[in-house]
Amino acid sequence: MIVPAKKISPSEALKIYRHLLLPRLIEEKMLSLLRQNKISKWFSGIGQEAIAVGTSLSLEFNDYILPMHRNLGIFTTREVPLYQLFCQLFGRADSFTGGRDRSFHFGLPEYRIFGMISHLAATMPVADGIALAQKLRGTKQVVISFCGDGATSEGDFHEALNLAGVWKLPVIFIIENNGYGLSTPVSEQYACENLADRASGYGLKGMLIDGNDYFAVEKAVTEARALALQEQPVLIEAKTFRMRGHEEASGTFYVPDEEFEIWKPKDPIHWFEQWILAEGILSDESEFDNIAKDLKKTFEPDLNRALNASEPVFDEKTERERAGLRPQPNPKANGEKHSSSEKRFVDAIQLAHRQAFEEEQNFLLMGQDVAEYGGVFKISEGFVEMFGKERIRNTPIIESGAIGAAIGLSMEGFRPVVEMQFADFISCGFNQIVNNLSKGRYRWMPEELNITIRAPHGAGIGAGPFHSQSPESWFMQFPGLRILVPSTVEDAQNMLYTALFDPNPVLFFEHKKLYRSIRAVTENRCKWIDLESASVVREGKSVSVITYGLGVHWALEIAGEYADKDVEIEILDLRSLAPIDWNSILQTVQKTGKVLLLEEPSEVLGPMSEIAAGIFEHAFEYLDAPVIRCSSIHTPIPFNKKLEEGYLANYRLREKLDFLIGY
Repeated sequence: MIVPAKKISPSEALKIYRHLLLPRLIEEKMLSLLRQNKISKWFSGIGQEAIAVGTSLSLEFNDYILPMHRNLGIFTTREVPLYQLFCQLFGRADSFTGGRDRSFHFGLPEYRIFGMISHLAATMPVADGIALAQKLRGTKQVVISFCGDGATSEGDFHEALNLAGVWKLPVIFIIENNGYGLSTPVSEQYACENLADRASGYGLKGMLIDGNDYFAVEKAVTEARALALQEQPVLIEAKTFRMRGHEEASGTFYVPDEEFEIWKPKDPIHWFEQWILAEGILSDESEFDNIAKDLKKTFEPDLNRALNASEPVFDEKTERERAGLRPQPNPKANGEKHSSSEKRFVDAIQLAHRQAFEEEQNFLLMGQDVAEYGGVFKISEGFVEMFGKERIRNTPIIESGAIGAAIGLSMEGFRPVVEMQFADFISCGFNQIVNNLSKGRYRWMPEELNITIRAPHGAGIGAGPFHSQSPESWFMQFPGLRILVPSTVEDAQNMLYTALFDPNPVLFFEHKKLYRSIRAVTENRCKWIDLESASVVREGKSVSVITYGLGVHWALEIAGEYADKDVEIEILDLRSLAPIDWNSILQTVQKTGKVLLLEEPSEVLGPMSEIAAGIFEHAFEYLDAPVIRCSSIHTPIPFNKKLEEGYLANYRLREKLDFLIGY
């Protein structure tokens, strides 16, 4: 056992002991309740208490902690209200998430705790974002992120460590290596001798410690905190052992009996008790029983109250409101008209950034090659000179890591903008968007999650199957995300400008083919607009073409030809795919009675599948013909331009229109 670095008074020693013992006593009670079928699941941290408690007591209260399943000691040491904590464990109405999420899947910003999700390592990039916020503000606070040995094989682990090293962030990563990822032993998880050895490859300081020794944890975290504040992030591997299963239902049959015999005398509470006796702080082991009895009195009333607390009551309106989008911000006065000039689509996107970044200092742009290079489409060209490297930040190739970091920055009041180099690569950040970000406020996160993810999408430029996709429909089923697709220069500048200030997470899809192929005269100042309304870009009474993005230009081109045949095509530009402006859709359906749904994504589960279902459900009585979809075919996007031309929806647009008009 490492001896304490400084003399500890008897009262301080007993205070530490009480902190160690409290989560153990609570866990033992939870295991009893599990056997009584009063809770549904339990992830035990018995045997690992020294890591959580030693870490918490070695930090400043304003240091942020991102805990995991086995870190009950984080919550008890930070004195999180026990009644609400127990309600959380029991899924009661008075819990931190109102019964909407389980066990330790919650955060408490006022206690500087960011909650986990089930996807391992997913909060580690978030720690980078929170740490960057501290660095930019010069707060002298650090961020601690926990993971288990199993999570070190996840991509987010590596992305987070790499980003921390590159940006020299005040962050400490702690691996609780208990020997098993559920049932898989570490011998089948990684080939290096120690996980701490990985630190040097990322520019981190590595530490290997005995995680069952409270004083070893205290010493390591104290040293790591000082290093992190000197721009040296740290990776600590704490060797430990869990005395129960991964969760109780899984049991421990896969662990050899001799391992339990080796680790049993290393129990962190037993070790600390032996140290207390050796130091003469207490003289009799029975005194530990008295402390345990006193501690039980401190939490059992709250526990019993929580057991009898009310179950949440389902109310559909409340659930939808909590999961959905927050209202747009109150619009700024757009003021008098400004001078105008001709702009390309790409110029409008750039203008929106420039104006927002000039107006507020808390905007940051992150992405691959966005700094001196200006991004592959040159959106941010010249921005480093305007706003500096602190705000225009190159990232490594880490889509998930960048989005996770954006979540952390947003939690700290920044307004991060993440540029996907191509929308196709957003798949590498899918988990962060659909699990960490979209569910955030529904679970526990603050009202404002001001994150904008920009994604250049679309085909028509011969870029092949991995640089031409339109993945916007992938995200439509997840509440809590705003999905925008501008089709005009004016919308590009004003929709993006408004979106940058929106309190909701925004996915902003920009068509690559439009960047330099369309021009329009627009004002030289962006203005606030309604992000949720569709736009009738051409009036008509014969047929309604409902579309968005590049589809608007396809529709406008063909509508002019049909006008010579006395066919008046009305074109509705959706602009927003989440939420959908159903009022405008129903109005155009009622007006013409014939509807063609035009989309660039493939015919299976593109955005128009949802629009078609809604029209049949809510406007069937107004239809004079079947709803017709015109989509790209259900194949990958080919590279050759002739093949791509046949792939795209507009290749069969005339055929579909003729059928609908003649029906």
